[in-house]
Amino acid sequence: MHLVYPAVLAALLFSVGLYGVLARRNAVLVLISVELMLNAVNLNLVAFDVWLEDTLRAGQSLTLFTIAVAAAEIGIGLAIVLLVYRNRAGSHIDRLRELAEPPPAALRSDPRTVHPQDTDVEQAEATA
Repeated sequence: MHLVYPAVLAALLFSVGLYGVLARRNAVLVLISVELMLNAVNLNLVAFDVWLEDTLRAGQSLTLFTIAVAAAEIGIGLAIVLLVYRNRAGSHIDRLRELAEPPPAALRSDPRTVHPQDTDVEQAEATA
């Protein structure tokens, strides 16, 4: 078996997954792209295991471990995405930066600093 064919296919899969991670703004599509990248690694592990004719089948063992880790990652990732979707009515990655809660006013180190949360509250009170 030639090693070039699975290696090229794995490189293409990894490239598509990398593009999906870097270019997409939807959290579900990013998770799918990460899975594509992990499958490209699995393909390389199995291809090199067959090519090296390893008696212990270490590549296939590592592939099973990677599949188990990927299943756990997708389960936790989808749970987080569902919670964000419920709370924010969307799963866009750009809006996830707004998840941090502002510190209470008593814990702020410098009372003279202006926080974006304070200006939003002041603007809302001024318009009301």
